Amino acid sequence: MTTVTVLLVDDDAAVREALSQTLELGGLSVRAAGSFVEAKDLIQREFAGVILSDIRMPGRDGFHLLDYAQGIDPDLPVILLTGEGDIPMAVKAMGKGAFGFLEKPCAGTDLMAELERALKTRSLVMENRRLKAQLTTGDAAARMLHGVSALAESLRARVRAVSAARGEVLVTGAPGVGISKVAEVVHLLGPDSKGPFVKRAAAGMDAQAVVAALEAAQGGSLFLDEVTNMGPEAQFALLEAVEGGAGARVIAGSNHDLAEVMAAGRFNAELYYRFDVLQVRIPALSERPEDIPVLFRQYVAQACEQAGLTAPEISPDVVAGLMARDWPGNARALMSAAMRFALGMGGPEDAAAGEEPGLAEQMAQVERSLLVAALRRAGGRAAEAAERLKLPRKTFYDKLARYGLKPEEFR
Repeated sequence: MTTVTVLLVDDDAAVREALSQTLELGGLSVRAAGSFVEAKDLIQREFAGVILSDIRMPGRDGFHLLDYAQGIDPDLPVILLTGEGDIPMAVKAMGKGAFGFLEKPCAGTDLMAELERALKTRSLVMENRRLKAQLTTGDAAARMLHGVSALAESLRARVRAVSAARGEVLVTGAPGVGISKVAEVVHLLGPDSKGPFVKRAAAGMDAQAVVAALEAAQGGSLFLDEVTNMGPEAQFALLEAVEGGAGARVIAGSNHDLAEVMAAGRFNAELYYRFDVLQVRIPALSERPEDIPVLFRQYVAQACEQAGLTAPEISPDVVAGLMARDWPGNARALMSAAMRFALGMGGPEDAAAGEEPGLAEQMAQVERSLLVAALRRAGGRAAEAAERLKLPRKTFYDKLARYGLKPEEFR
């Protein structure tokens, strides 16, 4: 079923037909109505389109329609069509919240331009509402850990499972992936979520500092950032505390492989095995490129809400620029780029340090991201991934070889 993008209201059948043809030729889906009563049921808060209405109609006129629409949704764009001599009336309507007005007869190009502007505005409103709803519904994993990829869903499932179990937790990942946020979600989903969530940098802690931090986190959780930086004395104090019943859940975070650090003799083996039971690894953005546009839109919406700004359009060119980056800084770097974009201080291309890559390099990065995404969706089945991308199998395998990708690594 085609989604209606324009609700056209005019009592003149000939005008309705002519306008409908113009809009449909312009690629818009139209629902025409001859009166307010006929249009009323389509004027809903969930309506993702815009309203184009004549002012002068018998019975309930365009002003009544505007008032009704404003009452249903103040952000629903209403464009009014005015006849000759109705300009003062239209100006009054603008003061009452009309999105715009056009004088009849109007040129098709002017009409389409005004409607496209209104539709773009409506699209941003609906997207922001969707993002806000996502932030206020579901559990902490759904509200705080975003992404549509299989890896993102797997991360949320893993966090839920680990949170429900009692015991120490280790959260790992590359720099900038959001270890602290995941640790907080583990706390919020855990049995002690009503207790405090205390964060401490592990570097520089001594035995006394460990005891003090655990006391502050009694009945809740203690998050130790970069636990590999904790000295031997503090590690031993932490081990004694958790073995004796610390009174707080300990969640450790690290950008390093804790097993390797232990093997090198820099981390207490007994303490390592306490953390080894419940682990959460956060995938890097390079592993889930399909989440990059989703996260960027989320961060832009949040930045605009905090600054009281209207969210700017995120065009296909912007998305292509995002996908062309490796994002070694992961979510943190993407968030910084989104904030600059929201504030009009530059696009995503300004977020990466170093020399601007050439067109060939950018295209290669986008192509590799698409191959990775197709392999993930197909569960590592190369034939299915090739079909998804509409590529001959030989061409697909040639591209995999070029980028060093192996289907079995995605199963």
